[in-house]
Amino acid sequence: MSEPAAQPEETAPVAGLRARHALLKRLADVVSLPASRINAFERSVTGDLLVEMLRLASPEDRRRVAARLAPLAELPNALARMLLRDEPQIAGLLIEQCASLSDADLVACARDAEVEHRFLMASRRGLSEVVSETLLSFGESQVIEAVLRNTTARLSQVAVEGVVSLSRTDRHLCAHLLKRPELRPSGAYVMFWWSGPEDRRTILQRFAVSREVMQEVSEDVFAMAAEEGWQDPVSRKALQFIERRQRNRAAIAKSPYGGLEEAVAAAGQMGLSREIATEIAYLSGVKPITGAKILGDPGGEPLAILCKATGLGRGELQLLWRSMRRPEALLDGSPDPVWERVQITYEMLAVDRAQTVLRYWNWSLSSALTPALLRAIRDGEEEGVDDYSAPERAAMLALAENFGR
Repeated sequence: MSEPAAQPEETAPVAGLRARHALLKRLADVVSLPASRINAFERSVTGDLLVEMLRLASPEDRRRVAARLAPLAELPNALARMLLRDEPQIAGLLIEQCASLSDADLVACARDAEVEHRFLMASRRGLSEVVSETLLSFGESQVIEAVLRNTTARLSQVAVEGVVSLSRTDRHLCAHLLKRPELRPSGAYVMFWWSGPEDRRTILQRFAVSREVMQEVSEDVFAMAAEEGWQDPVSRKALQFIERRQRNRAAIAKSPYGGLEEAVAAAGQMGLSREIATEIAYLSGVKPITGAKILGDPGGEPLAILCKATGLGRGELQLLWRSMRRPEALLDGSPDPVWERVQITYEMLAVDRAQTVLRYWNWSLSSALTPALLRAIRDGEEEGVDDYSAPERAAMLALAENFGR
């Protein structure tokens, strides 16, 4: 809202000021009358007159009126619109206290007012999905954090996905996102790539889910698909995600190393070359692009997940770590904290849960990569993101940094 027109009150008669203050109070009292005393039309007309007076009133007068009207169960629309766009200390009285404001009132205020108003609104009790999504759409870090901290706010999945995307650059949002009940594994798994050590641990503890139920209900479907020669790509891809076996038998049969352990041993002897890394990825049942993302991760936890999911032992994990020339100890001889985290990650995860994480990564980082999606990643495309599926959006986020280098 533009600043109300200045009024040279110091030159006005004192009696006139007293009359103005008294009339403002009386009109606010009329607007505040219960429905048994005043009908909706009378309240609306009174509100219109009050708006006209408030346009020329001082900030203190507007604040007094806002404080008087904030507890009302019914507020004239024109009056609400004006006060919600007033200075933050005035608008805040309604934003924080007025339960009668509709989602439409709040969305309009968020769009028309300033960041201070949106910050106040972010802490309002009981924010709906519509209002939260509007507040988050501006990409203002302090407002987003306030919404995420608001335990009474409800978030839509579209809003959550938007914040997951923003957390790639505003990484302090990760910890707040992980406390939200609306966050789903698809968002957590992709956020894992840029999360810090503690957040990564939280993601694995909370979202590394078992596929046991899916395996039970689809047990007989594997035989059906085999009888059909695995011709249906839709069911084949889904069953590959569900099945218990992680290693790729076809790749093992063709491999010059004879198996995954042998390939890891070769990496330990000769160092992890691109050829051996590609072979390890194929033998592990993931695509080379997934393997490259895992082996190139500076935190190291994805390597532990790969080893646990594929049944590699602690010795192979250490051999791979050394093949990448990653330190196990600091210069003073104390254990390297990164290597310690990798070992803890390996120990804390069950095989089935590690496979779930690994397969989702492979699904999103490889199976979802169509030519159109690759172009979108390279071009940094943001418009039309809703046209992509969840794994496709995950791939766009996880690989965006790689293509930008």
